[in-house]
Amino acid sequence: MATSTNLPGTPSQPSPARTRLHAVPESPELQIDGEAAESVISEKRIGERIKHLRLRKSMGLVELGRHTGLSASFLSQLETGRVVPTLRNLARIAMVFSKDLNYFFEPEPLTLFRIHRGKDRLRLPQTGVEDPSYFFESLGYLVPDRQLDPYFAEFLPAAPGHQPRSHQHFGCEFLYILSGTLTIRHNGETHQVEQGDAVYFDASTTHSYECCGATPATALIVTLQQPVAIPGNGPRANQSVSLGNRPMRSASASAPRIARAAVVPKAG
Repeated sequence: MATSTNLPGTPSQPSPARTRLHAVPESPELQIDGEAAESVISEKRIGERIKHLRLRKSMGLVELGRHTGLSASFLSQLETGRVVPTLRNLARIAMVFSKDLNYFFEPEPLTLFRIHRGKDRLRLPQTGVEDPSYFFESLGYLVPDRQLDPYFAEFLPAAPGHQPRSHQHFGCEFLYILSGTLTIRHNGETHQVEQGDAVYFDASTTHSYECCGATPATALIVTLQQPVAIPGNGPRANQSVSLGNRPMRSASASAPRIARAAVVPKAG
């Protein structure tokens, strides 16, 4: 083996480093257990989560299929757990509902349960008027993404010559009269209701309330932010009403439906 000679007083020169190549072992091919994958899909209840998202948007399988490029029959099997989705298919579905893939694999949220303490509620006046004729308290303000809005309302006795302010909003409305007497105007018709009566009507039609007694009237009010189902097959069933920028269905009958409380004779 040859060696280099160094003269006295001359620093030694390091020999140039040699580049060494190392062989990289090949990684074994990744094997996915099909049964394990199905177990994960079943455990995370992905099909049920897809169905939950779809129903929250009031979307049918055919409509979801148009957005994702997947057939309605495949989506149906996916929701019932008969087929295992690919990540590509899950990504398509997630994009429709503005979710990411983590949504389908994260732990399920706790069951919805909220208590609204009476002492914590806020009493708010009728909006849009200087002299409110009623006050209301939200009974569902702690519920996120709620499908309905419940309220407790108190209607003050009407002053002479007072004209109630009409309004309308999307969806339908339900009232249960807790006390007193109330006049409800709906689409130009007037109805008087009292304690124990219940009213259900299309809220996209103009309506107003007025206390017609000497004492305040109270009511439980529930509004549902969903399109109103139209019974019958007449020409009005296919008409639509525009309120703001949101289309809605018109009611086939303009008058609200009032359910009278049953009168039970007193014993003795």
